[in-house]
Amino acid sequence: MLQIYNTLTKQKAPFMPLVEGRINMYVCGITVYDYCHIGHARVMVCFDVITRYLRSRGWDVNYIRNITDVDDKIIKRASENSESVEQLTERMIDAMHEDEDALSVLRPSQEPKATAHIDEIIALISTLVEKDFAYPASNGDVYYRVEKFAEYGKLTNQNVEELRSGSRVEIDEAKESPLDFVLWKAVKPGEVSWESPWGAGRPGWHIECSAMSKCCLGDTFDIHGGGPDLPFPHHENEIAQSEAANGCTYANYWMHAGPVRVNSEKMSKSLGNFFTIRDVLEKYNPEVVRFFLARVHYRSYIDYSEDSLKEARVMLERFYQALNGVAACEFSSEDAISAGINDFEQRFIDAMDDDFNTPKAISILFEMVNELNKYKKASNASAAAVAHKIAELGGVLGILQQSPDAFLKGDDKEGELSAEGIEVLIQQRVTAKANKNYAESDRIRDELASQGVILKDSREGTTWFREG
Repeated sequence: MLQIYNTLTKQKAPFMPLVEGRINMYVCGITVYDYCHIGHARVMVCFDVITRYLRSRGWDVNYIRNITDVDDKIIKRASENSESVEQLTERMIDAMHEDEDALSVLRPSQEPKATAHIDEIIALISTLVEKDFAYPASNGDVYYRVEKFAEYGKLTNQNVEELRSGSRVEIDEAKESPLDFVLWKAVKPGEVSWESPWGAGRPGWHIECSAMSKCCLGDTFDIHGGGPDLPFPHHENEIAQSEAANGCTYANYWMHAGPVRVNSEKMSKSLGNFFTIRDVLEKYNPEVVRFFLARVHYRSYIDYSEDSLKEARVMLERFYQALNGVAACEFSSEDAISAGINDFEQRFIDAMDDDFNTPKAISILFEMVNELNKYKKASNASAAAVAHKIAELGGVLGILQQSPDAFLKGDDKEGELSAEGIEVLIQQRVTAKANKNYAESDRIRDELASQGVILKDSREGTTWFREG
């Protein structure tokens, strides 16, 4: 049975859906004011793997991931760029989709935008005001009364008394309590705004997700996910808003991806260790980046470093080298059984059913690689059966979907020896060996090796791949 670690209960538990066979999942998306960074990629890949696996097991997954397209940072950046909020956000949404496509991240079932749900946001705030969980303030904003919601802090074990004592009251603050947070912001000169019962303004960040999840999934849904920085205050505030307004549980399971650190330090622009997805993809094959992100358990932190990415490349090379040269022949269920595929597959499923344990699942794929290398020497049918299953299970993780030749040889990059040039040198080496000019043959091999091109000789001829 599928077990999921629930951030709310702090333990793993069997997953019990609201509707048999169907999973409604909401994941907090990106505030689209800049290019996505490697931390965003972590969350994208984590929940993409989760969705792929659940669908592979027959679940009907309705995966919603929102887009925040109105926000203080967006307004500030649009002003700095001398462009409209809409121009900036549409450009950044396109860039986000390009990054996702490069990393083989499937699009969510729906991608609601905050600006397309203003009516629903206003309606939700109105309900909270009517129930006395929110109040219009003298500055034109509308705030949520945190202390009226008795269970505030239950997701992160925060105590309201401790939060109050640790907070600072700002001068001229219009809030009743320093803990109260904004639901509706009064318009400032030059800002984008919408009309509301409390005057022109725009939504606060937290209320957007409560409104969009309610619109797409209803008052209660199965799984709510997000990044490591969201449990407090964003997800605490979502719970407070939604459960006060709707009078029922907001989400039954909470899942959070772990953080990305850079050489063991927190990633931050101020430290100069901040990398956009585009920065990383300029240097590394997208599948290497995806594998690097997927091979660590989704709740654990990832240490981003050159060495970690090189290690991921080497591991993927091992997969593709094993798959390379396997004849595409017919195989029977008996071939699969004799190769032990059913056992491998069940162990893979057991690993993923245990809170999506990708490290264990990948270790099982490596065991299958060892078997494949044995069968490549003895049985074409068994080798084909194992190779097929490795690629199939790899697809559940969003990897191993390229042809081995394409991955191992890669695309020609600026400053690298072209594939055509490599083939010319290999042919020159073949000629040198035929003429028993072994010194020249070794020289060519060494020249190619110095440029990261590794040769592999066999009775069928010479193949090559790029190292790293």
